[in-house]
Amino acid sequence: MPSRCPDPTASLQDWLSYLETAHSKPIDLGLERVKAVATSLALTFPYITITVAGTNGKGSTCAMLDAMLLASGYKVGLYTSPHLIDFNERIRINGEFASDADIVEQFCKIEEARGDITLSYFEYATLAALLLFERDQVDVAVLEVGLGGRLDAVNIVDTDCAILTSVDIDHADYLGDTREKIGWEKAHIFRPGKPAICADPMPPDSVAQYAEEIGADLWRFGQDFNYSGDRQQWAFGAKGRRRSGLAYPSLRGANQLINACAALAALDALRPRIVVTQQDVRLGLSQVALPGRLQILPGMPTIVLDVAHNPHAAAALGQNLDNMGHFTGTHAVVGMMKDKDAAAVIARLASRVDHWYCASLPQPRGMSGEALAQIVRQVLASSAQSSESVAPPERVRIKAAGGIVSEPAEAPGIRPAMQPLVAAKAVTVSNFDNPLQAFAEAQKQMSGNDRILVFGSFATVGPILNGLGRPVN
Repeated sequence: MPSRCPDPTASLQDWLSYLETAHSKPIDLGLERVKAVATSLALTFPYITITVAGTNGKGSTCAMLDAMLLASGYKVGLYTSPHLIDFNERIRINGEFASDADIVEQFCKIEEARGDITLSYFEYATLAALLLFERDQVDVAVLEVGLGGRLDAVNIVDTDCAILTSVDIDHADYLGDTREKIGWEKAHIFRPGKPAICADPMPPDSVAQYAEEIGADLWRFGQDFNYSGDRQQWAFGAKGRRRSGLAYPSLRGANQLINACAALAALDALRPRIVVTQQDVRLGLSQVALPGRLQILPGMPTIVLDVAHNPHAAAALGQNLDNMGHFTGTHAVVGMMKDKDAAAVIARLASRVDHWYCASLPQPRGMSGEALAQIVRQVLASSAQSSESVAPPERVRIKAAGGIVSEPAEAPGIRPAMQPLVAAKAVTVSNFDNPLQAFAEAQKQMSGNDRILVFGSFATVGPILNGLGRPVN
């Protein structure tokens, strides 16, 4: 069959533009189409696979697995999504991004093999990664699920070990509106007789029920594996095996030890097919890096970047911000997708932010800065009204930078039992055309010991990293 590439000399960017409209839906869950094309491509998956699903923590767990396996000398393929700056970030082989030429070559193969079947952007990306991993003969492939688990393209691989990092509400339109429903969807990456690592400390019952139904070898955090530690070091234990004297992961965040435990449990469950020594674990955890996850840029002012985009991640981000020490003020640059629960995300961070810079995101799913700013104002007003029932604070006017002024709202009150009533300070809320514009204004407005927080989406953090000239590899 002749190639149907956009053009014989098409660039990767040309291909990506083509793929954005090649299928009728940007998200189209289901395995039938992608399985059929994988069969046409004669994919055989001749490597050990570890599949990672979860509401949050997937990227960190994948990065730790990659780092420890590389330290052990294995040839590793890593597939993640989405990307921050360049599409190439999604596919790594031995720690290096796949080249434009290599990715385009796989896209052409997929285009020739698909016949009359149409594929989504993510399905093309998944097949391209699997083709490259097979071509380059990796020893281990670490595969991050894009959405859910049961119907995600990654689930065409009959994985050797599955990891479920966490279960919380996100993508409710696709996965369901309860943790039970979402847990059931994500648990479908489990396989009969294969290790199934569940790192959620309080998983919904549906996870264990599905594991029992298919006969998966379920490992539960707190029961089958756990950690202990002090200020200097920590230890991991799982099913009679113990790794002690470990340095803390280089990734920041209170939840990273749980992610590290999930990665270590997977490695232990795959013994003796995979052997990672104590020294390899130490080296890997000390070297692991993951841009955009509680990333604090060096120098002054303090700039914190986190792709948190759901309530569960926002709550963790809030806790981590509290642990950073005292700052005079916090300037938050935020941009979100329309299908996210923006109000719940903002509510988790509202008490920690003094100035809001709401940015429009250009993607079809992107929310406008104006709409996001209105949500912020509503959350602040609701929080203030709730606090007024305890001790009415002074009313303030929320004044936006750049001359955009919101409706009046009350700032959160302070309980008299905690400290004397004081006048609440003004909280500003402004909106901008894009994240770079919002970030530039935050830089202008900050002073003294202020910090800038950038969060809400990969599409918010990525442009800021790129604009600052920060590499992601």
